[in-house]
Amino acid sequence: MTLAAPRILLVDDDPNIRRFVRLALEDEGWQVFEADTARRGLIEAASRQPDALVLDLGLPDADGKTVITELRGWSGLPVLVLSARDQEEEKVAALDAGADDYLSKPFGVPELLARLRVMLRRGQRSGGDKPGSTIRFGDVEVDLATHEVRQAGAAVHLTPIEFRLLAALVAGQGRVLTHRQLLLQVWGPEYLDRPHYLRVHMANLRQKIEAEPAQPRHLLTELQVGYRLVGLQG
Repeated sequence: MTLAAPRILLVDDDPNIRRFVRLALEDEGWQVFEADTARRGLIEAASRQPDALVLDLGLPDADGKTVITELRGWSGLPVLVLSARDQEEEKVAALDAGADDYLSKPFGVPELLARLRVMLRRGQRSGGDKPGSTIRFGDVEVDLATHEVRQAGAAVHLTPIEFRLLAALVAGQGRVLTHRQLLLQVWGPEYLDRPHYLRVHMANLRQKIEAEPAQPRHLLTELQVGYRLVGLQG
């Protein structure tokens, strides 16, 4: 059976960027729709039902974060922010608003395609049958129901906090989770001003499940923004 080509909505007011991205995506056999304003982007998102949205933040009629916030009121559509704003606070604000990932301009086509593929796979998983309780990445196996973790077949003991942190990253399915999001999910709102808790427990978690904790392959840092889990097999 031939799978339908992914449908990507591109919202950017720069026609050169739109043309560049369109050509790159169409070269992969993907279908691309375009919009040059926030208002038109939301209309296209509702009417076209795309598989993913590539969104600029600097739109002429509204900030892209406003688009994300409004979109999240009625859609779980995966959103990749593509913006010249490379300040960490902008990245954090976009991710906290509900974006799934953030790529700064200028960017390379291979990285753009790779990030979109991750988002599309995540969308397929969330749209299909509910996955089982056991997930894998690398040689690590996690049973979300029993809280058992194994690495290369050997049992790994995690503290309750470490397991909650790992489970939050698993639930993110490859998304960047900001420090604020993780602190809320794992510790609660009263711990939002204690990011050192997150750093300490992430370091401990890497020591237990990464083959090379100093050069992690799965529990990755997005500098000054947050963390993501890559290599999830489901």
